[in-house]
Amino acid sequence: MRHLGRFTWASQCQEHPAIDDGRDAVKILLLEDDLRLRSLMTRGLHREGHAVDEVGTIEDARWMVGECAYDVAILDVMVPDGDGFTLCRELRAMDQWVPVLFLTARDSVDDRVQGLDAGGDDYLVKPFAFTELLARLRSLARRGPATRAPMLRIGDLLLDPATHQVTAGERSVDLTHRQFALLECFCRQPDVVLSRADIMDQVWDWAFEGSPRIVDVYVRSLREVLGEGPERPVIHTVRGAGYALRGSNTRDGDHG
Repeated sequence: MRHLGRFTWASQCQEHPAIDDGRDAVKILLLEDDLRLRSLMTRGLHREGHAVDEVGTIEDARWMVGECAYDVAILDVMVPDGDGFTLCRELRAMDQWVPVLFLTARDSVDDRVQGLDAGGDDYLVKPFAFTELLARLRSLARRGPATRAPMLRIGDLLLDPATHQVTAGERSVDLTHRQFALLECFCRQPDVVLSRADIMDQVWDWAFEGSPRIVDVYVRSLREVLGEGPERPVIHTVRGAGYALRGSNTRDGDHG
């Protein structure tokens, strides 16, 4: 193996077996602003029998997706005119459900979570082995286009997991990444009492070493952002147990 830029290339990559699992060759959109890396990837994918449309900007990628149907999109996260996360959210908002594989040098847990929350299907950190890229492409191609995640509605609160948009009544609500994850956690389990430990497991990653009291801080901030309304659900505090999202007319717990 030898390293070329941010890409680990097998010295005899042409000897890797082409994908042959009874499927047609995969048609791939490749967004990568590093010309050398993009050329290496394209040549390797061509040798595997795949069709590749390569672009170096978000603008070109957006145009290509509108013109062509792809089996998989490989999106670099950081490019000069934007980022792959934002592009993926745009695609999902337009009901484009091509499987997305993110490429990035950013390898923190929060970065990976952000990519998946943006609607991505997989995440590959640079430098990477070409054989691993092929394996991930095989998996995504077998999976086929995803289906749009259903929107969650409770009272006048509407949450769209695909686009990370939230409306309360007729008002659009801007949430941080963590606030959105917390609200989604509640909306998927309405009326269920969730302990701080339950919430930490579902909203914070395993590497978080802070106090569980951080949940209280985020619940309080989420209540403030959502505001009140006649049909607005309320995050209730259930003393000694945790929190529950309930209809605004349910008053069996303290929600202060």
